[in-house]
Amino acid sequence: MLTLYTDTDTDITPAVAAHYGYKLISMPYSVDAKTIYPYVDFQEFDSHAFYDMLRSGVLPTTSAISKERYLEYFEPEFAAGNDILYVHFSRAMTVTFDAMDQAVAELRQKYPERRFAEIDTKGITTISYAIVRAVGDLHLAGCGLEEILDWARTEVDHYAMYFFADDLKFFRRSGRVSGLAATMGTLIGIRPIIYMSPEGKMVSCGKTKGRLKAMELLVDKVAELGDNIKDHRFYIGHTDAPELAQEVVRMMKERFGDDLAIEFVVTNPTAGSHSGPNGVGVCFHAIHR
Repeated sequence: MLTLYTDTDTDITPAVAAHYGYKLISMPYSVDAKTIYPYVDFQEFDSHAFYDMLRSGVLPTTSAISKERYLEYFEPEFAAGNDILYVHFSRAMTVTFDAMDQAVAELRQKYPERRFAEIDTKGITTISYAIVRAVGDLHLAGCGLEEILDWARTEVDHYAMYFFADDLKFFRRSGRVSGLAATMGTLIGIRPIIYMSPEGKMVSCGKTKGRLKAMELLVDKVAELGDNIKDHRFYIGHTDAPELAQEVVRMMKERFGDDLAIEFVVTNPTAGSHSGPNGVGVCFHAIHR
């Protein structure tokens, strides 16, 4: 049998994971030297309380998980005779997958007949959520591992995500966005438009002044790159900014019509520790990223 895994940095909640049959790997963050594992140390993510904590000045940190923790996740499946497919956030954004590779290499020595496969979504949060759901749909439809992997080779790069952050000090501290002048941008109200590159990195690709202009640029990107967006789910991710997300919906429907299959996604706390509150992004099926 095939066991599906994903991780909390893809924004998948336990309820969505259970619907598709995913097992969930928890990616931690730390506040005041206390390490917190989403959906292990709590069962529901209180996003408003978390992002209010960030608004108050708290700056959480994040860390990789160990080889031993990956062994705890994966070995029971191999021991039970199951193969594994792990759909995860971008390798280009973390060293945690070095520890995973060590764990998998050890398990392959112990269980040589078992197979471990992975799909790198080349993203994080909403774009990863979209790909995890698409893979889950294929799995529920009865597709086998090779068919799913063939789909991913072509389709992962056809999911695009563009977003902006409201307070750039979070990205400045993490250093995860290339081409980003965080201090000056925050001081003068400039909001860079950031996208997930084909290499799986966050890259600043433009800038504007003010939230309204930033949201307009997001919609413009959908118009420029969207590929049959009405035939695919359209996702709006946000970091506790429901009003801004609703405004993007209004703009999208004004531009493209009312018949869009739109889903809202709240950014998980581990990734949200790097982006901060009041950010909004769009994820859609695209000609290219």
